[in-house]
Amino acid sequence: MTYERAHLKAMQGYTPGQQPDTPAIKLNTNENPYPPGPAVAHALSSFPLDMLQRYPDPLAGNFRASVARLHRLAPANVIATNGGDELLRLALTTFLDPGKPLGLLTPSYGLYSVLATIHGSPLASVPLGNDWSVPDNTAERWNAAGAPLAIMTNPHAPSGALASAAELHKLALTFRGVLLVDEAYVDFVDPEIGHETSTMVAAYPNVLILRTLSKGYSLAGLRLAYGLGANELVAPMLSKTKDSYNVDAIAQAVGTAALEDVRSAARSWEAVRHERRALDRALTAIGLPCSPSQANFLLATVPAGGRWHSAEKVYRSLMARGIFVRWFDEEGLRDKLRISIGTPDENQHLVEALRLLGGSQ
Repeated sequence: MTYERAHLKAMQGYTPGQQPDTPAIKLNTNENPYPPGPAVAHALSSFPLDMLQRYPDPLAGNFRASVARLHRLAPANVIATNGGDELLRLALTTFLDPGKPLGLLTPSYGLYSVLATIHGSPLASVPLGNDWSVPDNTAERWNAAGAPLAIMTNPHAPSGALASAAELHKLALTFRGVLLVDEAYVDFVDPEIGHETSTMVAAYPNVLILRTLSKGYSLAGLRLAYGLGANELVAPMLSKTKDSYNVDAIAQAVGTAALEDVRSAARSWEAVRHERRALDRALTAIGLPCSPSQANFLLATVPAGGRWHSAEKVYRSLMARGIFVRWFDEEGLRDKLRISIGTPDENQHLVEALRLLGGSQ
């Protein structure tokens, strides 16, 4: 006998990247390879123990004020969440009636479809172009499907492709529902591109932007993120649908310190960009071309029938050598490996292992 809801029993849950419990080169979950800055270390070491006796600020006021200053917005435009995944769940709970479709671009972050299934919502999927571009009629197709909410990752996962600010403005203007732009990897975009989206909050009442401290601020273990949006989007999540005390006191203190020391984090962003370019060149040189990426990972194609045989075989062979990358058993991705950018030494070990696996010296 089972008490599980029928549609949950039938579904497949989200499969996160492996977390090896032995020393390994871990390039499979897009973590920042560099440690947090000194302000984070100080906030952790000086955290008052007696604060753990009390509940944290339910609205994370100090942290939201720091976010607002960073983006030149008001605190009313900010919600703090327990990782980006909580904001995704809140968006479905707040803006999507069960049974109504969720707009998606595919392929994408697998959790989106899992959350939709849990929520009882079908998918209004729009396939990306062969070059990972967003089709011109995406908003119209979501509108035609009657989607009250759509989610897109930008830079895209797993390709790293970046939809321009102009494309986002067009989507926001045309789509009749709430457009949630998941910017988990936006800190790694090349500065010369001039990609800035927080100004969309004032321009479009239907835009909700997700930012996380997991990637750019090297705080994946902390579980802290935030959303930016118009007051009419943020207010119901703050007062109605979020958990009472969704962000703990330590996360609030450490997250505030991280945002107020953005220069330390920015040095890691530049280091990741440098290594991204170097790893792209190295992989391409040995016959594993990569899609252009503005994230902290690369999507490398393993040529069919080549000396590596298949992407899955390379993935498993690397894992046997203690090098973890990501392979997706889904349409359009089976011949590809998603590789997080590591330190120079980690990236060098990866390339050397790939050369040996491919029989190339």
